[in-house]
Amino acid sequence: MRNQINRKVCVAPMLDWTDKHCRFFHRLISRHTVLYSEMITTNALLRGNAASFLAFNPCESPLALQLGGSDPKALAECSVMAEDFGYDEINLNVGCPSDRVQNGRFGACLMAEPATVAECILEMQHKVNIPVTVKNRIGIDGKETYGDLLAFIETVAGGGCEVFIIHARIAVLSGLSPKQNRDIPPLQYEFVNQIKAAFPTLEIIVNGGVKTLDQVDSHLKTLDGAMIGREAYHNPYLLSGVDSLFYQEEAVCLTRHEIIEAMIPYVQKQLAMGVRLNQITRHLLGLFHGEPGARKWRRYLSQHAHEQGVNESVLLTALDFV
Repeated sequence: MRNQINRKVCVAPMLDWTDKHCRFFHRLISRHTVLYSEMITTNALLRGNAASFLAFNPCESPLALQLGGSDPKALAECSVMAEDFGYDEINLNVGCPSDRVQNGRFGACLMAEPATVAECILEMQHKVNIPVTVKNRIGIDGKETYGDLLAFIETVAGGGCEVFIIHARIAVLSGLSPKQNRDIPPLQYEFVNQIKAAFPTLEIIVNGGVKTLDQVDSHLKTLDGAMIGREAYHNPYLLSGVDSLFYQEEAVCLTRHEIIEAMIPYVQKQLAMGVRLNQITRHLLGLFHGEPGARKWRRYLSQHAHEQGVNESVLLTALDFV
């Protein structure tokens, strides 16, 4: 029996953003939102210091590790590592459109190889007891129709995948940068809804363009979950309404000031381990988004958190501006 995770609301895996410091911070705002790691490649885990890539604070759970790769045996080996470290889910990246990822034959280009993805899922699931999921686009260059997406989902589900997180844009692999691929291809939520209707027993989570909790609520009328991306990073306190609205949590969410106060012991511990203050504070810049003093908060942290030898007092001083 695989672990059950309530994926009504998730924060997307975002390279260089959703590291362990960001996730610890997000967990202070919402207890139930499912968090995802940055994408980590199988080569990084198998050839590098796996512990440094996989380490996380237990409070981050429910937490998924996103893997990048296309070799079933390597992915299976990394899945075992992830389960041993205590991750609640392993997610296979079939959506990243960058050239580097394409050259490594993983990410969105794998949408052209559904049989390979199915084989990967099958091998991974044979080795672990936690859920193995897929995050994909609705299509890629030359495979942009609903029929193409339907065939992909059908094949990969045949490999045992029961959970698909679908970014409701195609990925243009030739001619658009990863940044452009997040904005230029139009959102086509109808494709995602059609997939849920065609495969009612699969768990289908939508990603792309989700910026408000009202949008999350709207998607939940037809789908199993919604994944918030950049908005959760630039306006993280958005997550403060998630637990009460979608998980029937009665506890009152911490205020913005209480969240920073709760961050202080974590910051102190990380500084003692050699982490620079700005590696943590860069994730906190958006906490007061839309609030009086937000610009001064961002400016003070940006100007001082990178300085040599600074400590948590920079955060406490910045609080005086908001």
